Amino acid sequence: MKICFWGVRGSIPTPLTPRQIQAKITAVVQRITQKDIASEDARERFIASLPEWLYGTTGGNTPCVEIKSANGTEIVLDAGSGLRVLGKNGVKPADNHYNLLLSHFHWDHLQGFPFFDAIYDPSVKIDIYSAFPAAPRILASQMSRPYFPAPFDVCAKRITFHTVKAGEPFSIGGIPVCCCKMSHPGNSYSYAISENGKKFVYATDVELSQKDFEKTSERIKVFQDADVIALDSQYTVAEAYQKENWGHSAFCYAIDFAVHWNIKSVYLFHHEPTYDDKKLHSILHAARWYSKYIEHTNMQVHIAVEGTVINL
Repeated sequence: MKICFWGVRGSIPTPLTPRQIQAKITAVVQRITQKDIASEDARERFIASLPEWLYGTTGGNTPCVEIKSANGTEIVLDAGSGLRVLGKNGVKPADNHYNLLLSHFHWDHLQGFPFFDAIYDPSVKIDIYSAFPAAPRILASQMSRPYFPAPFDVCAKRITFHTVKAGEPFSIGGIPVCCCKMSHPGNSYSYAISENGKKFVYATDVELSQKDFEKTSERIKVFQDADVIALDSQYTVAEAYQKENWGHSAFCYAIDFAVHWNIKSVYLFHHEPTYDDKKLHSILHAARWYSKYIEHTNMQVHIAVEGTVINL
C-alpha cells in the first residue's frame, strides 16, 4: 500500500504567515557563503545541507491521510482541510470510488469535506465509514444554512454510510480494517489497515492513559506489531500537563505507546497549531533521543509532513 499525508496539523489550519516566510528566507540568505554559489553543484549541496525545518514546512492542513492499496482500493482517513488538497492535487482512483473513514466529528476532522471536489462529481461514488450512527445527520448539518451555501442534498445520492463497531473487523475492497475506541472527549476511533502482511495504523486524537496500554483483544487487533503508526503527539510534556483532559498526548507518551505495542515506525501526528516548523523538529529530535534513552533504537521515529509518501 502507498500512504500519503495530505493534512497533519491539529485543531485548526495554520498556513505559514508572510512574516514566517520572510524569516525563513532571511535565515537561508544569512547562511550563504561565496563558495555555496560558485557552481550548480555547490548550490545543490548548500540546499541539501539546510535543516528540514528551514527548507520547506511541515504543513498547516488539518488531518487527512490517503491510502492507495496494491489492488487499487482508495481509502481516505479523515476529512480535515487536507481533503481539499487531495481533491485538487491527488490522483483520482481508476474506478472513481473513494472510501472515507472518519475517526470522529470534531471540526478539524471534517472541515474539508464540503470543499472536496469529488463529492460534486456525478461520476464518483463515496462510501463513508464511522463508528457513529449519526454520521449522515452530522455531515448534512455541516452543509446547511447558515454554515454553507451548497446543501448536502447535492451529493447525498452518491454517498453510502456504514456504521462500524470497535473490535469487529470489516473489509473495504478486500482490504481488512479494524477500529478501536480511544480516550478523547466525545470518543475517537483509530483504524488499522492491512495488506500483504503489512499493517498501517491511524491513531489521531487520543489522550493516552494507562488503559490504552491494556492488552485487550480490541487493541491487540489494531495496534500489536504494526509496521507504521500515525499517532497523536500534539504536545510537549509541559503543555500536556497544562491541557489535561483536552484529548491529546505528549510526544514521549506516543513513543512509550509505540514501544509497548511493538510498532516498527511511528510518525508524530496532529501537530499543535501554535508550534512552528523549528519547534516541531525540535520535538522530533527529542522524541528520537527519548527512544534511544529507553533503549529502543530499532524503532524509527519520524514527523508527519504534508506530501510525505510511505510505501509499505
